[in-house]
Amino acid sequence: MSKALSHAKIVPRRSNDRGHADHGWLNTYHTFSFANYYDTKFQSFGNLRVLNEDRVDAGQGFPTHPHRDAEIFSYILSGELTHRDSMIQKGKEGNEGDDFYRMKRGDVQFTTGGTGIAHSEQNESKEQVHFLQIWALPWARGLAPRYHTRTFSEDAKRAAFLPILSPLKAGRGASAAEEKEAEPTLPETIPIHADFVMAAGIIGVDKRFKWTVGGNATKKTTGRNVYVHLPMCKGGSAKIRLDGREDAVLGEGDGAFVTNVNAGDVLSFESIGEAEAEVVVLDSD
Repeated sequence: MSKALSHAKIVPRRSNDRGHADHGWLNTYHTFSFANYYDTKFQSFGNLRVLNEDRVDAGQGFPTHPHRDAEIFSYILSGELTHRDSMIQKGKEGNEGDDFYRMKRGDVQFTTGGTGIAHSEQNESKEQVHFLQIWALPWARGLAPRYHTRTFSEDAKRAAFLPILSPLKAGRGASAAEEKEAEPTLPETIPIHADFVMAAGIIGVDKRFKWTVGGNATKKTTGRNVYVHLPMCKGGSAKIRLDGREDAVLGEGDGAFVTNVNAGDVLSFESIGEAEAEVVVLDSD
């Protein structure tokens, strides 16, 4: 099969080559250097800094911890994860909102660390939770801390790649009022302080999806950096092929660095496994 994007460079990142740690209560894989895993070749990709695939046992989690000057988001694959701001006392949360939310499949919780914020992420359910934790570097330091939580349709993700995050529409020079309004470039997405788009799709067996580089939302048009990740959701039965290339076939847990691409280029995805493939696209400057 011929390459649709002959100018693109696609380099797989195999699942077993990622950093890995099993702490008993936490089984985690690191695409980029994180915690005790360090590799000079895998520090970041564009403004994408962290991509961890985590499984946390019931009754376990991450106690209150601080974040600063990073855009941090959790994408729930299965199970339940409770996000709670440090100012929210357990047992006295009140209604769910951006400061407190029990996340389930389809939910995305987003944190702008900015000048400093602290929260916890705990599995308070009776089953293991499986999720992606992703960090991007913002376009400015010292931003106002902020949370966002949003649920994204499973049906929409089965129809095409569904945008999850897009740049704050007001851009780098946003006023305090524009920051408070938090309007994203793409409607129905979460705004991020970066020239960055995240999308997710669930590609049925023998089906094809396409991703338009830049997502019709970014400022930088040339030399974009697209990372593709196939989470470990189907017991090894999901598999995709990128751009019709046999050397760009990804199994569960694999990812791929796509470079030498420009906004408007169209990258094809084929689901060639025995189960539908849930795919995350991280399109960075």
